[in-house]
Amino acid sequence: MAFVHEIDKEGRAPALETRAVSVWYGEKQAVKDIDLVVPRNRVVALIGPSGCGKSTLLRCFNRMNDLVPDATVTGEVLFHGQNLYGSGVDPVEVRRRIGMVFQKPNPFPKSIFDNTAFGPRINGYEGSLDEIVEQSLKQAALWEEVQDRLGESAYTLSGGQQQRLCIARTLAVTPEIVLMDEPASALDPIATQKIEELMYELKRDYTIVIVTHNMQQAARISDFTAFLYMGELIEYGPTDVIFTNPHEERTEAYVTGRFG
Repeated sequence: MAFVHEIDKEGRAPALETRAVSVWYGEKQAVKDIDLVVPRNRVVALIGPSGCGKSTLLRCFNRMNDLVPDATVTGEVLFHGQNLYGSGVDPVEVRRRIGMVFQKPNPFPKSIFDNTAFGPRINGYEGSLDEIVEQSLKQAALWEEVQDRLGESAYTLSGGQQQRLCIARTLAVTPEIVLMDEPASALDPIATQKIEELMYELKRDYTIVIVTHNMQQAARISDFTAFLYMGELIEYGPTDVIFTNPHEERTEAYVTGRFG
């Protein structure tokens, strides 16, 4: 299996690392002993057939599985050398520093401005909300489209705009890592292209981990790809290797469409 080195070419430690992470829902094991290193300022794609554990693994990275009844997580998720599942770790702070964008756009029933400012407000941000809203909307490539209608309901936006608003809302609390669970699966091709272009821009400032069913999307946008099957990590490495010269037969069968 191809692993990403723990120290990147610039000498930086990884953004995130898992060690023997397993997840159970009740008595059913959904993820089995996953070791994975996520490098900084890269896009990592998690691929595999439905039910293989991609989204479950993604939710381990910011303790979203804590909110799932009967979910049990074992192993370690290391962030700045600290196990996020260790005693005394505040899961709310974890989710601020490791943000999540979901499959379907989920704006709040508030204005575009208030959606973007929501996180900074509840975190007691003391700077200019106007500035952070503008900055976050610009980072999400949405500012030009909404700058004259910030007081309007977020529900007046198109689906693609709503998803970029949700990305802006995530960025407004200045996370280090952004998790995306099939963020374009509910969008049309034009909106999908905008989200993909946005991810390419965002990796200059953030580390991104994305779950996708779309092989072409993973090949286009990611630097590294992890292939999961039946809860196990089958292969992980540079995306061009995974898609053109994988080491594992099951990986080749999946990326060439022979199953899945």
